[in-house]
Amino acid sequence: MEQTPQLPDQHTPPRPQHDDPGHEVVTREGEIVLPGFKSVDPGHESAEPLKSKTEQSEKQATNNEKRVRALILTGFGINCEEEFAAAYRLVGAEATIVHLNQVLHGHVSIHDFDILNFPGGFSFGDDLGSGVVLANKLRYRRNAEGRTLLDDIKEFVAGGKHVLGICNGFQVLVKLGLLPDLSGTVKPEVTLTHNASGRYEDRWVKLTVNPRATTPFLKGLTTLEVPVRHGEGRLIIQDEATRAAIEARGLNCLTYADFDGAPTDVYPFNPNGADLNCAGLTDTTGRVFGLMPHPEAFLSLYNHPDWARRKRATLGLSEEGDGVWLFRNIVEHVQAQATAAAAPSVSHEFSS
Repeated sequence: MEQTPQLPDQHTPPRPQHDDPGHEVVTREGEIVLPGFKSVDPGHESAEPLKSKTEQSEKQATNNEKRVRALILTGFGINCEEEFAAAYRLVGAEATIVHLNQVLHGHVSIHDFDILNFPGGFSFGDDLGSGVVLANKLRYRRNAEGRTLLDDIKEFVAGGKHVLGICNGFQVLVKLGLLPDLSGTVKPEVTLTHNASGRYEDRWVKLTVNPRATTPFLKGLTTLEVPVRHGEGRLIIQDEATRAAIEARGLNCLTYADFDGAPTDVYPFNPNGADLNCAGLTDTTGRVFGLMPHPEAFLSLYNHPDWARRKRATLGLSEEGDGVWLFRNIVEHVQAQATAAAAPSVSHEFSS
């Protein structure tokens, strides 16, 4: 008679329970914040959210310069959050990855951060068009106070803070109307649609920075080489008036370029057929910036497929990838803002 083998007892500790199951804040460094956390062990109950290690260290080191805080959204098909976090940490910022539901439910406030980030991916499976569903969620989903996340983002930007969207994140910002937002009404004025090639494009491209661009993300940069990986990256501008306004104000901050750095509409240098050969846009303030290529995917020389030949050909070649500069620029800009704000004001009063 066949006997069932006896397996050793494998006790799995019960999962912590809290008021919003399945939506913990995880920073991917072993730092977890559970809103309203309640342990199933009655001896370890707390009504307060657990504090991450970074929050604790900030309190312990109040005399040190406060680090720039970058909030990186994830969930619903976003899949480039780890690269974003790596980029920010590489340039000295504090990166926190948070599920979008944590923000929508009010457990995490974007106002506690300096930079709000929408990474790439395939949010909601690109149903109804890339970025459409997520944009609608941000525009129409209201919290207990009757506010939408779009309301908070507008307030965030008006307060001098910054927003970055890459690939699917760029699509979300465009469909939401945050880019280019010429009218200031946050209504869609351009769109991103299927590549003119009719296929998904996964290749490296060269970008030229518009010398009239005002966004701090691109300060001091002239060209970048980064990868693209998208099926709906073709920017379409609805009318000539919008096109002229974008050009006049330098909002088309990045263009696809040929080997010599000249803007071009020739495929595959321009991989999607975008109007104005546009790879990235800013809003009129320069604080909201989005692009289709992935600078967060080129942080190291060794990310490039031609790294070995380049290293042999160029003595002393930097081992940083071009994408690092974009993140370093914005972190240094935010740090400079904080330093200026903290500096004591000079009094011009004189005693008689």
